[in-house]
Amino acid sequence: MAPRGAHKIFLGMAPGVGKTYQMLEEAHEEKDRGRDVVIGYLESHGRAETLSQAEGLETVPRRRLEHRGAVLEEMDLPAILRRRPELCLIDELAHTNVPGCENSKRHQDVDQVLDSGIDVYSTVNVQHVESLAGQIGKATGIPVRETLPDRVLHAADGVVLVDVTPALLIERLKAGKVYVDRSAEVAERAFFRPDTLATLREISLLEVAHEAETAPVGEQRSAAAAEPAPRPVLLATHRPAEAPARVLALTTPDPWMRPTVYHAFRTAERLHAPFDVLWVQTGAAAGDEEVEALSRLVGTLGGTLIVRQGEDLVGATAEVAQERGATYLVIGRPRRRTHLGQLTHRRLPLELMSALPDVDLQIVALADPAAARRDRP
Repeated sequence: MAPRGAHKIFLGMAPGVGKTYQMLEEAHEEKDRGRDVVIGYLESHGRAETLSQAEGLETVPRRRLEHRGAVLEEMDLPAILRRRPELCLIDELAHTNVPGCENSKRHQDVDQVLDSGIDVYSTVNVQHVESLAGQIGKATGIPVRETLPDRVLHAADGVVLVDVTPALLIERLKAGKVYVDRSAEVAERAFFRPDTLATLREISLLEVAHEAETAPVGEQRSAAAAEPAPRPVLLATHRPAEAPARVLALTTPDPWMRPTVYHAFRTAERLHAPFDVLWVQTGAAAGDEEVEALSRLVGTLGGTLIVRQGEDLVGATAEVAQERGATYLVIGRPRRRTHLGQLTHRRLPLELMSALPDVDLQIVALADPAAARRDRP
């Protein structure tokens, strides 16, 4: 029996942020690496950029089903299972299927595809997450009719928050890049208001932060550059303009923070890019032994360690990111159990995103610091 496939979900705060585009972009990267990639279901909404990005990827044809006198198109699950690609792209994860399909919901179709050993990339907007639907419905004044169980998000191997500023999204709407008909006028009056989008953006980021806090953490591996493998890695991306890639990891000398360094190293390797590691010394100095261990690790992996002093963590990080030309920023989030710890640390990603609007933010789930200290020899 084939091992279960890996599932990556591209999460957005609203239609038009670029979830499907980002999914297709990463799919092309996988295809370029030699993987067998197909589109199982794509919902372009007529957007020219999305349709253009889908070119060059094989598509499994949809099937047609009759329901209440109308012929509707749905994803062809049996055809995907027969085709057996290595990676399948499936849009609109919260979709409710037409009666007559194998399952009532598309996320159940995805589950079957994963069970067959096929990796899946999928997309969903944050308002469809079951635990958030009511809150978002009140905030927007628009009821959410289709929902996705939270467990699907929690079980994913990776969650990607595709983020743009409210101003940029409204600009896209007015330019006709979100809706191709008069729906844009209605959307701007109802859903696409600056205050509503700002609320949705914050809810989306807090959901991703919560996922990082509750994510399981992998076990130590025995490879030469072994490290606890965080699962999932959570990413907030702005899809910046073309620029030479460079990775910056924000860390401390504490041993339980080392997965941020390893993840920065792996990301830099994948992008064929250099990477830096930043320690902003905001409190008491760390022990010489731990500082030396961090310096040795960064040097062994081929990175550059940068140390800054000061109390403004966000300001110092933004300054170094701009100096070094960073395009990716990696931060770690321990699975804090206390309510106070969550309130203290949840806003850091949002503040970093505001300070660095053109930098992709990757959030790595870390082990609990207290547990890590107890486990030290």
